[in-house]
Amino acid sequence: MTVLPRAFAWQRTDTTGGEFATLDDRRGLHARGTAFAADRGLYTCRYDLHTDEGWASTRFEVTAEGGGWLRTLRMERAAGRWRVTTGEQGDLERVLRGAPFAGIEEPDRLHNVLDVDLYNSPLTNTLPIRRLGLHRAAPGTTVTIEAAWILLPSLAVLPVEQTYEVLEGRRVRYRSENFTAVIEIDDEGWVTEYPDLATLA
Repeated sequence: MTVLPRAFAWQRTDTTGGEFATLDDRRGLHARGTAFAADRGLYTCRYDLHTDEGWASTRFEVTAEGGGWLRTLRMERAAGRWRVTTGEQGDLERVLRGAPFAGIEEPDRLHNVLDVDLYNSPLTNTLPIRRLGLHRAAPGTTVTIEAAWILLPSLAVLPVEQTYEVLEGRRVRYRSENFTAVIEIDDEGWVTEYPDLATLA
């Protein structure tokens, strides 16, 4: 296994939980992370993320696990198309009634997606910020993208529209559907404060 040179940790501020990731961001991004939370049942997840040199996501593998169940998701993008495969052991439905199936029935709905967004993960919010150069952009710069939102703990994948607006003072306003948050970032674009969600440790 490759040793990755950097590490970040975020403490959840809305519930018991956190995220830890090691990464190499010298030529695109390779990140391995672990997160756990008690917000929708008690669960943990482990992920391995790769982007190309322009920070567009190319491969994302994640395992989510809780008492009596385990799910896996693998997403790979090649030639402009996503391939999505899933696996399941145990019974998440017993713990979380109404939990959707992992993955997505029609991967072609992800045709315009270049970024993965893991539910409540500060690390994956950095992907479009770095890919679009928003950490260096002038205040007022606004970009709308389509991302693959990966729900936890189900690992269902949803294409969602997201808007990022650069504000003064290393802040970015994030909007998706009816949700809005002003995220604080450092000079490299890493999330340092996500209100009512997480803070960089």
